[in-house]
Amino acid sequence: MQKPLAYRMRPTNIDEIVGQQHLVGPHKIIRRMVEAKMLSSMILYGPPGIGKTSIASAIAGSTKYAFRKLNAATDSKKDLQIVAEEAKMSGTVVLLLDEIHRLDKTKQDFLLPLLESGSIILIGATTENPYINISPAIRSRVQIFELYPLTSDDLKKAVRRALEDDKNGLGKYDVKLDENALNLLVNSTNGDLRSILNGLELSVLSTKSDENGQIHIDLQSIEESIQRKAISADKNGDSHYDVISAFQKSIRGSDPDAALLYLARLLEAGELTSAIRRLLVCAYEDVGLANPQACARAVQAAQVAQMVGLPEARIPLADAVIDLCLCPKSNSGMAAIDDALADVRDGKASSIPDDLKDAHYSGAKKLGHGLDYKYPHNYPNSWVEQQYLPNNLVNKKYYQPKNTGKYEQALNLRMQQIQEWKKNSKRG
Repeated sequence: MQKPLAYRMRPTNIDEIVGQQHLVGPHKIIRRMVEAKMLSSMILYGPPGIGKTSIASAIAGSTKYAFRKLNAATDSKKDLQIVAEEAKMSGTVVLLLDEIHRLDKTKQDFLLPLLESGSIILIGATTENPYINISPAIRSRVQIFELYPLTSDDLKKAVRRALEDDKNGLGKYDVKLDENALNLLVNSTNGDLRSILNGLELSVLSTKSDENGQIHIDLQSIEESIQRKAISADKNGDSHYDVISAFQKSIRGSDPDAALLYLARLLEAGELTSAIRRLLVCAYEDVGLANPQACARAVQAAQVAQMVGLPEARIPLADAVIDLCLCPKSNSGMAAIDDALADVRDGKASSIPDDLKDAHYSGAKKLGHGLDYKYPHNYPNSWVEQQYLPNNLVNKKYYQPKNTGKYEQALNLRMQQIQEWKKNSKRG
């Protein structure tokens, strides 16, 4: 049985990779690693179908190392042992470990010494943020690279390559692909190249050739193959990501009519998951502390939408969109954490005051850890003057409250109250 087109078109060297030029383009980091034959283990993260497996197989093909693929969730430690034995015999194996965020501790402990020795070049693939969902022990031994959604031009390039490839693609067929059909194909699959290529193959193989032997793929053929109708966004050639952007910006700009229109476009294209994800991001990024109850209502609406599915999902989502649009707005929480992250990444937050360090182990007192810590609940108002920030950041203010919404106004008043207590404690 012939393998699917997406599998057959998987790149065999780094020059065949579509997109991700920030990593594999001229003079970029992964290309430099391959050309220098100085590979290091890495984690690739990003949405599905944008090239994580392709990059891994291309790296292996470009370096001529053996390439093996396992899944962290479903494959066992024994499967890892087989790869380790192969590495011992052949020298080096490139191992693509899919869903690496689901790697359990037993498999992790087995892998760590192999990464240290370099006998296995690990390429972890995940759709989850590795800084949150992957253990520090693994993270410290790998490079982390983010993959970006493929552009329409990238996707069209991949489709045309598949149509022209005589060996692995559809080049042996005389295919004429209408431009509007191509636009629907690349703009209605959430940038998933795997789905695009497999949908294209289904359309070609299920369409009869004309008297001249040509297979004509029109809009209707693609609609039937990917089971999605062309909507106005696709006919105009707009990117899926432009609709997502307009959706969030309309909520942020407090325009419920525009936000509902863009929600409708997403739902009509079958993009329920994308709509829910963006709605939740918008709730906490743009409304946030101005109205936390609205954020919670958005989460509840998203859960209901997932439970009932389309078409009924449109109802709770519409309610949530209108609610968020007409809420007061505040991005103070996002601004605060981004400011703190900037200091962490700049190396400004490496120290912790000794009073705050863990004192629940033998020898902590000898190190001076936790000796002068003041337990706030032992003081009036459960507050006592005490330094929490590192010395080099002692006066840093990350959270800058906005005067929007009763909740954040209350937070601001509480901060002012604490500031008064601080002044009084210094006077005393």
